[in-house]
Amino acid sequence: MIGKLLFADFLKIKRKGFWFLTFLGPLGVVALQMVNYGVRKDYLLQQSEDQWGYYLLNVNSFIPLAIVLGIVILTSFIASIENETNAWKQLISLPLSKMSVYLSKFTVLACLLFLSSVLLMLFSLAYGISLNLEGAIPYAELIKHSFYPYFAALPILALQTWISIVSQNQAIPITTGVLGVIFAYSAFILPDWMIWKWPSLMNEWNEPIINVMLGLGVGIVLYIVGMVDFTRRDVK
Repeated sequence: MIGKLLFADFLKIKRKGFWFLTFLGPLGVVALQMVNYGVRKDYLLQQSEDQWGYYLLNVNSFIPLAIVLGIVILTSFIASIENETNAWKQLISLPLSKMSVYLSKFTVLACLLFLSSVLLMLFSLAYGISLNLEGAIPYAELIKHSFYPYFAALPILALQTWISIVSQNQAIPITTGVLGVIFAYSAFILPDWMIWKWPSLMNEWNEPIINVMLGLGVGIVLYIVGMVDFTRRDVK
């Protein structure tokens, strides 16, 4: 049953701009480095002996903001698809559990963001190679910089999905999302317990894996809380 729901949800997002945004996010992050290195390549290459590492740090500096903004847009869009056509009541009237409906929406969003992470890795690798950076390609670091922010951002995805699906007025999740984007931009001054800091992979222990583990754990908890709340609500 969940397979059919996923198939239906992927059909619903067809021609709605979801795939374009999934592609645009990672492309935009790498495009900023294309401009950065295009203007001052010689200067940047002299900043560190580890040219690949420095390049990946530059790419990573824009990832938290991009992933939080992407989450806000995608979660709002996927809820709007049902709200615009008043399809929630019709959907729930089918012999489907609300838990399955909620899981399907969340899974679609998680898959789109995961695909963005894959594209980010490929785009970062391709542009890094084009720059002829010295040294061996640090594949482990490339994977870490591409996927760690994704897993660390799962609580934000769970929270925004929950708010977007249960809110009749999408101004509420958008407002929450805008605040989240501001928090992500100011991550360096946020306390370690705030979920909007976690995609930056910064913490007082300087261990990015801590953010990943927190993201997975808190993300699961927020997903369950949101799903339970959705199942208990009356669909309007």
